[in-house]
Amino acid sequence: MSTASIDRVTLDRRVPPLGGFNLTYLGIELKRRLRNRRTLFFTVAFPVVMFVLIGLPLRDEALTDVPLAQGGVSVAAYILVSMAMYGAMMSATQTGAAVAVERSQGWSRQLRLTPLNPFVNIVIKMIAGMVLGLLAVVATYVAGAVAGIQLTAVQWIVTGLVGWLLASAVFTTLGLFVGYLMPSENAAQVTSLIVVFLSFLGGLFYPLNSMPDFMQTIARFTPVYGIGELARSPLTGESFDALWLVNALVWLAVFIAGTTWAFRSDTQRV
Repeated sequence: MSTASIDRVTLDRRVPPLGGFNLTYLGIELKRRLRNRRTLFFTVAFPVVMFVLIGLPLRDEALTDVPLAQGGVSVAAYILVSMAMYGAMMSATQTGAAVAVERSQGWSRQLRLTPLNPFVNIVIKMIAGMVLGLLAVVATYVAGAVAGIQLTAVQWIVTGLVGWLLASAVFTTLGLFVGYLMPSENAAQVTSLIVVFLSFLGGLFYPLNSMPDFMQTIARFTPVYGIGELARSPLTGESFDALWLVNALVWLAVFIAGTTWAFRSDTQRV
């Protein structure tokens, strides 16, 4: 083939729309995640078990000054939302950290040979992580409903949606970031430790006002803080604070930027 022919073929090549986003690739990602039975088990079972052990014994205690008999919310409901979020965060980070295995197999470098935009690759993996996060939230909420947790329809829906959407999105990108930086044998363990550490530091398992003042200040700068406050505000009765949403969106942007950079750096030899 002549040089002119090669140039013409190169010029005629079209970049796919939406940066290469397509349902086929998304379907492949979802199937790969859903076939991992160990991940599925811990995604569904762990937050449910934690709620039963920690939250259920407190279902007769009121979260606020409003008694349960007068429509108040139980402490168990607070823990229910927190555990559902924790399950979504854990499953999301594990989904993201799975890219470390892809890197060791050469799949990341293979993707760089395609017209797939790195940002689109991250979005597709985010969606896959959010699906697993949804399973965790639904399983935990079903367990809470069966156990007799009383919430209004708005409280069920808002706490579930906010906790699922934000926790899954933010922590999938965190898992991806770690997965592109670390070897495959360490990524899953490191992300698990990060989630546990941030959960305690950000006040996911207990009210922020029960922490010392300096810890409350630190907690407000963690990626768990904004998501937790937004998800549990229908239970606590706190009015919306824009800083909660800013916190979640800033961390999401930070992790997306870091993941995009790490993906490009990891595959720059291609």
